[in-house]
Amino acid sequence: MRRNLLLSLIQKRFLQTSSSSFTVQFLVNSCGLPLQSALSVSKKFQIDENNLHKPQSVIQFLKSNDFKDTHIAKTIEKWPAVLHSRTEDTLKPKFDFFIKNGFAGQLLPQLIVSNPDVLRRHLGSHIKPFFEFLKPFYASNEEIVEAIRRAPWLLSIPLNGDMQLNTDFLIKEGVSIDRIAKLMQWQPRVMGQKHDKMVYAVAATKKLGVEPGDSMFVRVLAVLVIVSESTWRKRIEVMKSMGWSEGEVLCAFKRFPPLLTCSEEKIRGAMDFFFNTMELGRQSLITYPYFIGFSIDKRVRPRYNVMKVLESRKLIEGDWNIATPLTISEKKFLLNYVTKYADKAPDLLQIYGGSDKSKRTHSL
Repeated sequence: MRRNLLLSLIQKRFLQTSSSSFTVQFLVNSCGLPLQSALSVSKKFQIDENNLHKPQSVIQFLKSNDFKDTHIAKTIEKWPAVLHSRTEDTLKPKFDFFIKNGFAGQLLPQLIVSNPDVLRRHLGSHIKPFFEFLKPFYASNEEIVEAIRRAPWLLSIPLNGDMQLNTDFLIKEGVSIDRIAKLMQWQPRVMGQKHDKMVYAVAATKKLGVEPGDSMFVRVLAVLVIVSESTWRKRIEVMKSMGWSEGEVLCAFKRFPPLLTCSEEKIRGAMDFFFNTMELGRQSLITYPYFIGFSIDKRVRPRYNVMKVLESRKLIEGDWNIATPLTISEKKFLLNYVTKYADKAPDLLQIYGGSDKSKRTHSL
């Protein structure tokens, strides 16, 4: 009996290994997945080599809808169960609806790749009602398409009672339709939060002196919905421990709401560099709180180093405001402060970041 049990276990392990091996081969050869991704997918998803009709028909269906090989591979990497979908009964009606509502050509595969979860949503009880829900917030179908294209996870928000309650509540509080629309694009999950949490966040935002008609209202609101009160209180205490008053922290927060979503490590590291290396005063960070959100190693330090070299070599003279070199785009910074002085300071590119920056310069 023990021998039979051992044989059974060996056979089961062999079958599992064989199935996994076939799944990997299929994912690589038929779906275009890289080997490492295929191995990862095969640990949680199997394809029966004796029943290939569904996966083959799904691949063919995707190709017939302008999906390139890379689109197919990425979709399956994110949601391999799509290979078990029924093309005529499940996928086609959804694809037809999206195409009819503006997701034509490459917009459709781009949508699916960015959010394959939409294929799991029921057409009649979720996708169609959600399009109807969005209509009052946008002037045209094209704007709805653009909103979803920019925030594809919009279509994954549960269309529940809280969503409608939160929308009605914000409108009643005086938040304009266009700002609610922007909130749904910036932080789509905010609108699906529990209604009592939304009520609390609106009250807390108004308590800070930010009113529903203010341009920053929805940005502050989003942070107070997403971040728990205990967490953002801790962030305030961290900044107070570094010499800020609570009033200064809240002033900076209202100018740059993501401030209180930064980790304690991020806040301390940024403060240390700005105060001790750049010798900025606290008032500068209150005026430009978004500096704290910048990457010190990738953006602030390299740009500051370039500016100090230009200053020390008298290539720029007089007082200069660090806000300009820190906030302009990478392309403009390279043009205005690096390549512009290439003849007089050929080492600037190396100081700024070396070969990686060089590639960007040559592409300008």
